[in-house]
Amino acid sequence: MDAETEAALIGAGRSYFRRRRDKVPGFVRRNFGLVGTLGLHRHALGWDILKAPLNVALSPLFIATRLGALAADAVRARGVACWLRARRILLPTAVARETERRIVVDLLELPCGRASSRDALAEALLAEPALRPLIRQRLEAGVETRVAARLGDYTGTRSAVAEMTTAVSTLGAGALAFKTLTPGVLSLAPTLSAILAHQAALAAFPLGGMLGSVWLGLFPAVASPLQTVAVVVALMLAGSVFAAFAGVLADPVQSWLGIHQRRLNRLIDALEDEFTGSGRRGFVAREHYLARVMDLADAGMATLRIFRG
Repeated sequence: MDAETEAALIGAGRSYFRRRRDKVPGFVRRNFGLVGTLGLHRHALGWDILKAPLNVALSPLFIATRLGALAADAVRARGVACWLRARRILLPTAVARETERRIVVDLLELPCGRASSRDALAEALLAEPALRPLIRQRLEAGVETRVAARLGDYTGTRSAVAEMTTAVSTLGAGALAFKTLTPGVLSLAPTLSAILAHQAALAAFPLGGMLGSVWLGLFPAVASPLQTVAVVVALMLAGSVFAAFAGVLADPVQSWLGIHQRRLNRLIDALEDEFTGSGRRGFVAREHYLARVMDLADAGMATLRIFRG
């Protein structure tokens, strides 16, 4: 391919991606506003409730593959880096699949099975007569595979955001109900277990509630390890249900703060670099790292309470 044709190809591609960026604000309003996210999360009814906690458990492995890809890039092991980035560690939820479909069909306007046959990228290239013989060559060079990989990383951020939303909700519940910091299940469970143990001991005290309160003030009831484990399991089950629908709360807030717009623009930047071959920018799922920081905070608070107890 001569330099002039290559420049025309890249120019047509950049024109296509520029139009995608113009569509981002409207796409966010339609899909991540309150009405849009309610419609999106009706797909969560079903197996997503079970997949949500599994994705939480798989998130450290996801981060490990992405860090491994960065390390492979640093030593110029491009094949290893590409292989690691292509691993889709997180389980695909129904909400994630619907989000991917909407991005492909409505925002990128690319073919998506029976959902849509529109191909705005091919149309942009066809607008350049000199490029018509090269369209098939360029579009068959793994573009669809790379788009799918980038979308997988993008929709994977929803799992991390759901974790953070759950943690913030737990933090708020602990602050309001127990006047203490509880950034997760591990730090909330001991406090809740102690309250349940106190209430059970008070109800079972033979001399009545008033004397029971005095007695338990002098000799506090202590939750058994089994009771604490049971509370942890119950909170995890409740948290998995909450996480599956956490986007109903998180999406409008992220839209208002401009987070969805910036994240989609980063995705489009990464796809544009994939197409032009410049390789300057990639899509990094930063939310997973923030979620792990909140996990560490939760574990730290729980450990502190154990030593204090």
